[in-house]
Amino acid sequence: MSRVVGVVPYGIYCRPECPGLPNQKNIRRFTLAAAAEAAGYRACLLCRPYRTEPSSNLPAPELVCRAVQLILDGALDGGTEDELGARLGMSARHLRRLFLKHLGATPDQLARSRRAHFARRLLDDTDFTIVEVAFAAGFGSVRQLNRECKQIFRDTPGNLRACRRVADRLVADGGFALRLNFQPPLDWEAMLGYLETRAIAGVENVFGNTYRRTVMIDGDPGVIEVLPGGPDHLVLRAHLPHWEGLIHFVQRARRIFNLDADVMAAAAHLAADPVIGSLMRMRPGIRPPGTWDPFEVGVRTIVERDVGDGGAIMARIVEEHGTRVGGLQPLGLTHVFPSPSVLAAADFSGVGLTSAGIVAVNAFSRAVADETVHLDRGGGLDQLVASITAIPGLDHCTADYLAFRIGEPDAFPAPEAGIRRSIPRPRAEGIAQQFGEASERWRPWRAHAIAYQRLLDRSSAA
Repeated sequence: MSRVVGVVPYGIYCRPECPGLPNQKNIRRFTLAAAAEAAGYRACLLCRPYRTEPSSNLPAPELVCRAVQLILDGALDGGTEDELGARLGMSARHLRRLFLKHLGATPDQLARSRRAHFARRLLDDTDFTIVEVAFAAGFGSVRQLNRECKQIFRDTPGNLRACRRVADRLVADGGFALRLNFQPPLDWEAMLGYLETRAIAGVENVFGNTYRRTVMIDGDPGVIEVLPGGPDHLVLRAHLPHWEGLIHFVQRARRIFNLDADVMAAAAHLAADPVIGSLMRMRPGIRPPGTWDPFEVGVRTIVERDVGDGGAIMARIVEEHGTRVGGLQPLGLTHVFPSPSVLAAADFSGVGLTSAGIVAVNAFSRAVADETVHLDRGGGLDQLVASITAIPGLDHCTADYLAFRIGEPDAFPAPEAGIRRSIPRPRAEGIAQQFGEASERWRPWRAHAIAYQRLLDRSSAA
């Protein structure tokens, strides 16, 4: 699928749905905006393609898509192409060759384009100073921001700010607000209901139609809130101690709601399925739930498999080992979740875990802290599951559910009773076999199929 199209006579690139597109023979298709920019095109001022988030769901080899995901998560904001290549098991030269062949831009060009686009959205949507925009978007200086804006947008940040549309500016009651764009549809009610039932007391909660949670920014606590904004965007309202590196935290906020999921491709694959198809037609906006911090999800999953309902024990873990944050009690927030290094050495003797559960939480925390386990989707589903199941006390159910919440589209956590009942099988002993056959039809979008049962059950119970 073409993400942007270049208009050859005018040297601009647009969204495919831009109303100003000319005859098809005068356009050139690109997978990424960064590729169009590398070819010399500038962004259209009518459809403003820089306001659309880049995605790792691309018509390219899986390894390239995983590299793109790591870049979107900030791998090149403080690292190098050599380090990224090593993370993926190849040289930087080979990685660049793959990117140019399949995407039309190098990894570094993609990272620079992403930072420039984020800066442009801040210039449109906020009243940040140019200096604040530069550091929030991950640039090392205002000079770097100026250079990238001139190269990509053909103008200075000051002139771009002066040309913003009046309706772009978002006003927040405290903090600042920013749009989180996504590809519709999104069933906000189901997503919010699921997150509410699994919220960690003191760290996150749902109030009305708003999700809130505490975050840690370079050792300082803050709060983010996410609420509906429109049919194609949510609104992030952030109360942070400083704005440096804001681009990274906006990306993490997007992951909570899996806003970068390729819902159209999943729907096209699953819509005709006899088990999932009818559910998709009734509720087309369901997508797998994500998370701000996969480590939190891993700890909670281990706790639940140890003692059943783990809400009370998670609250005790947060109370005893988390970082207390004052002044947030009116929001129902009291702590920041403890880091992997803290829980790796923590004493859980009084929280209610069994001895096996204590060993498992300590071991998992230690593996994440020393990077034996990577929770960034860089290594692929099989590698992630293998690294987690290698930890004593952790099984495939734990690994599969964690992969599901991280955003692996083909993750397959053990289904709950609801979806098994939806399979038309007269004899109980045949359910397992028929379910296995159905799950094979769902590849490579099994996570999206399972999301329908999990989110619909949880949201209806909330």
